[in-house]
Amino acid sequence: MTNSTPFGSGRTMVATGVVVSLLGLLAIVFPFVTGVSISVLLGALLVVGALFHVAHAFSAGGVGGFALQVVLAAVYAIGGIALLANPVLGLVGLTLLLVGYFVADGVVEILLGVRLRGEAGGTWFVVSGVLSLLVAGLLWIGFPSTAVWAVGLLFGINLLSSGIALVFVGRRGTRTDTERATAV
Repeated sequence: MTNSTPFGSGRTMVATGVVVSLLGLLAIVFPFVTGVSISVLLGALLVVGALFHVAHAFSAGGVGGFALQVVLAAVYAIGGIALLANPVLGLVGLTLLLVGYFVADGVVEILLGVRLRGEAGGTWFVVSGVLSLLVAGLLWIGFPSTAVWAVGLLFGINLLSSGIALVFVGRRGTRTDTERATAV
């Protein structure tokens, strides 16, 4: 019997989950290094994007298309070079984006929960929205010092929870295959 889940091999999924969880723990333990690394990676991706916009500018139709691609390339290049030149300052900007994201997410989830009032799960949207607003408020109150740890910590928590989910789903697939094999 194969050891599989709808997403692939259960054993491979468990191993991947363990690795992703460990990376998440490292990101949580070293949030500043993680945040700076994310800032540098984003800067590099923007510079590469700028190069592609320049390349595309020469195939864009007409002067207007060319000009728009060159402007986009300049925006990408300026943002990318700024992040690469000063990734810590980039972390400050990313933290402000996180605050904005959590505010928007919180408001939308609360509105969705209010709209679903009386239906199953509606309360959970309100709770999640309030928690998002709370996180936004905490990041804002501590700003700019929260920039040192917020991006890396939140990324680490995301990796850790994703890794744990992979382990549980992979273990379930392994158990299901074992049960199928013994039933035959």
